[in-house]
Amino acid sequence: MASSPCGNGNFDSGLEIKTRSVEQTLIPLVSQITTLINHKDKPKKSERTLAAIHRVGQAVSLAVGRFVAVGEAIAAENQELKDEMGHACFEARRAGDAIAQLTDVGSALPSQSDGRVTVFSDRTGMVKAARLLLSSVTKVLVLADRIVIKQIITSRNKVLVTLDHLERVSTFQEFVQIFSQFGNEMVEFAHLTGDRQNDLKDEKKKARMAAARAVLEKCTMMLLTASKTCLRHPDCESARINKDAVFHRMRCALEQVIEIVTEARSCGENRILPASIYNGIKDFKSSVECLRENLYSLSPQSVGSQLEVLVERTEDFTDSAYTSHEQRQAILSLCQLARQDTQQLMHAWIEAQSVHAKEATEDMEVVILKTCQSVSDLRRELHKAAVGRASDLLKVHGEQLPLRALKAAGAEGNLEAVAEYSRTLTEQKEQLVETCRLLCHVSGTEPLEITCIHAEETFHVIGPQIISAAQTLALHPSSKIAKENLEVFCEAWESQLCDMALLLREINDVFEGRRDNHKNSLFPGDKRPYLSLPRPGKHSANLKTAKAVKLDAEEQTSIAKLGLELRLLSSDVDTEVEKWEEQEHDIVRQSQSLASMAYNMYLFTRGEGLLKTTLDLFHQAEVLSEEGLQMCSSLRTFSTQLVDEEKSVVMTEMEKLVALCQQLQMGAKTPVQGKTATFQKVDSSIQTTRGILTVVISLLPFCNKLNKKYKSERSSLGSPHDWKERQNASTPVKEEEALNSKNSNGFGVKSLEQHVAGLNLLESK
Repeated sequence: MASSPCGNGNFDSGLEIKTRSVEQTLIPLVSQITTLINHKDKPKKSERTLAAIHRVGQAVSLAVGRFVAVGEAIAAENQELKDEMGHACFEARRAGDAIAQLTDVGSALPSQSDGRVTVFSDRTGMVKAARLLLSSVTKVLVLADRIVIKQIITSRNKVLVTLDHLERVSTFQEFVQIFSQFGNEMVEFAHLTGDRQNDLKDEKKKARMAAARAVLEKCTMMLLTASKTCLRHPDCESARINKDAVFHRMRCALEQVIEIVTEARSCGENRILPASIYNGIKDFKSSVECLRENLYSLSPQSVGSQLEVLVERTEDFTDSAYTSHEQRQAILSLCQLARQDTQQLMHAWIEAQSVHAKEATEDMEVVILKTCQSVSDLRRELHKAAVGRASDLLKVHGEQLPLRALKAAGAEGNLEAVAEYSRTLTEQKEQLVETCRLLCHVSGTEPLEITCIHAEETFHVIGPQIISAAQTLALHPSSKIAKENLEVFCEAWESQLCDMALLLREINDVFEGRRDNHKNSLFPGDKRPYLSLPRPGKHSANLKTAKAVKLDAEEQTSIAKLGLELRLLSSDVDTEVEKWEEQEHDIVRQSQSLASMAYNMYLFTRGEGLLKTTLDLFHQAEVLSEEGLQMCSSLRTFSTQLVDEEKSVVMTEMEKLVALCQQLQMGAKTPVQGKTATFQKVDSSIQTTRGILTVVISLLPFCNKLNKKYKSERSSLGSPHDWKERQNASTPVKEEEALNSKNSNGFGVKSLEQHVAGLNLLESK
């Protein structure tokens, strides 16, 4: 057999893929290579098959050439990676050329004497070339990913230097100048970290990154007003304490981002995810259920100890002063029941081992079921206690009475009243902190556990900051900046309460087995692009090609509240959609698309997600309005089977939907100029979207009920036509069609869309 054009070179990257951009870039290449290697080895090849193989091989080779050119350009700008990147690019180009040569199969009847080596005569050579190509391309991508990490670290270092300068300024003029620079640097840092957050495969790291970025977003506004207050009242101790706390928190958040992107281990790593009762119950049930297969993998004593550790964790609930007597007794009773069932299991287990049983006996099976049921009942009771308390607290704190009282007392210069209401706020803070801890126990997923910990830390930190801001105002009741500063911290508290309401809803969704469908797409039907890989050029300069609209504090708060309403409404749509038996119904699919796009708009209000600029938001609004009008068409078709009264209800709601979609479409397409007009357009788009979702939520249960009714009536009239269509849909795809499919369009590193990141910053006020 002729030797492979690649030779016997080995290239073992030994690299772990940790980001979606690397993974997604490799998928089409893997698909193409797999198609080439797995072609059917038939004696005769049709002209179409040979042409397709040749076309795919050439496409791979050309794409490799373009890809390598990008890699070499990146290497030229980053000397520390030049040798490694150069070697990987060389190997990739060599493998691409080999694949092009092997797929140069010519006509359907190649001469046996031409001596050419092809994919038909040297399958081993093709496999070696494919392995080398995948290995070298992966190496290039991972090296490029290191550059992204370097960019984030460099950006963080610039922010830290400017943060130090801000902390030491002594005049307003100097502060405004440096804060303007700080704002630009934070926009760049937020852009890089936002792309990185979207790109991470590890959901736990993604949640930690989101928490750190949320701190930076909120602290930027606090830093502005706290610093101005300190400059206005330089001898005020409470103002200095207030400002120092903000700077400390920002530095901690910046450090956390770097720990995530560099995978550094900090002394607080273990504190990030404390042992939760949910995980304890999950592990305990897993141990118990494993006994069905193997009686000797664990010892009875180890399972008993596992339960005791679990019961000990429930003391966070039973020892709490805020747990009712009834709830405490219910939890203690269920713990005792779990102990009894586990004791019975251990007796049956030991007895089965004594007679050398190979699998669980019938007695053991019964006790295994009882034990698993008792700990499941315990989990349900703990969930009920944590969620119930959180709901009650949110209702009580929703009125914001202590905050109002603190503002009033501070404005009056009444230090005694400020001290009294500070004690009330401190008690509320302690209740909220403890409730977040309990929610962490029952959250059900690691990302939600991290969100609970973030909420706990936020309440713990902002509570004292509100008090120090109120004390400053009480000492200087005529100070406008001190009043503004207190407002900013109170708004941060209110914002965290809104986030807690959302968190509570998500924990309930997990407990009830509902999935969040909003992680997969930016626009309906599109795969979400994960793009944090660099491209050649001066990256920091490229970040400024799109200018973000800067919102003041009042605008930012208004948009955030509207966004939260969108998030809750989109969740309501998902809940109603899940109740439909026909998940492929047009109304269901269109409702899901509307909810998904509304969720993207919600993320925009938080400075997250892939809608980076107002232009992105308006384009999303246009697409949403078009999908809404498509849903109106589906509703009109659906109404043709209804009787007059039912049809009238559907048509009335549909007309509302048409009007709202047209309003959203016209508003999104209307050009505006200036900051105020742009904000008004953003506000109007989100409010109209909220109206659209409200109508959809009212329609879904009614249409579902009618659909079930008419489906039942016509169930006996079905024909075999649908079955035939399903059979036709499952017909295997021919090899030629696979080779000519859309998956064979080449690959490469797509250039990043240059957007300014989502933190809302104020240069001065």
